Amino acid sequence: MNSFTALVTGANKGIGKEIARQLVAAGLTVHLGARDAERGKQAAEEIGARPVVLDVTDPAGIAAAARAVGELDVLVNNAGILLGGAAPGESDVDIFRRTYETNLFGVLAVTNAFLPALRRSARPRIVNISSGTGSLAWSTGPQFPHAGTSAAYRSSKTALNALTVFYAHELAEAGFKVNALAPGLRATDLNDRAKAEGDDPAEAAAAAVRLALLPDDGPTGGFHSWDGTTAPW
Repeated sequence: MNSFTALVTGANKGIGKEIARQLVAAGLTVHLGARDAERGKQAAEEIGARPVVLDVTDPAGIAAAARAVGELDVLVNNAGILLGGAAPGESDVDIFRRTYETNLFGVLAVTNAFLPALRRSARPRIVNISSGTGSLAWSTGPQFPHAGTSAAYRSSKTALNALTVFYAHELAEAGFKVNALAPGLRATDLNDRAKAEGDDPAEAAAAAVRLALLPDDGPTGGFHSWDGTTAPW
């Protein structure tokens, strides 16, 4: 997909920055989205990307970014937050609202803003960075026996998985490939556990890049684990 253009949200650090780096290495023109202009500029300069100020919770900023980017073939919705680790019975409603504002509504807003550009692409691809903790199958089995902790974050990723399926159905006839990725626990600033126990973000980024560069006969509407296997809903 050389000469193609990509946008990665939340890409001034962590998995997002590594996804942007690997897409640049694959020959794409990459727009690196970041809320902070200076941090975004610095990260973009480090990897050869183009910075774009993009706060996924700011409608005016999203519209401005869509005008600035113009043409687009690949959208990676990576921006996400985790606010505390409380179970639902111990959670403040505002924590849920703020989490969903970024992790779900932000994805909806950004995707819809860039759909006109993606529709002009010959090979439109959307990758939503989800979480294995958003899997209801794993949450009700032995994989994540956390007794409902981080309920806001985990449920927002479950909802993101559903949104991925709905976009995949809506856009299938237009040639889109829309998929969600469970990146695994990575050494990022998401929370203290990720910092202490997480693995290399580059490994997860490579999986995201594979989904971003899917051939025309590739899957759509799927939930994929970082290791190439299918994650259960």
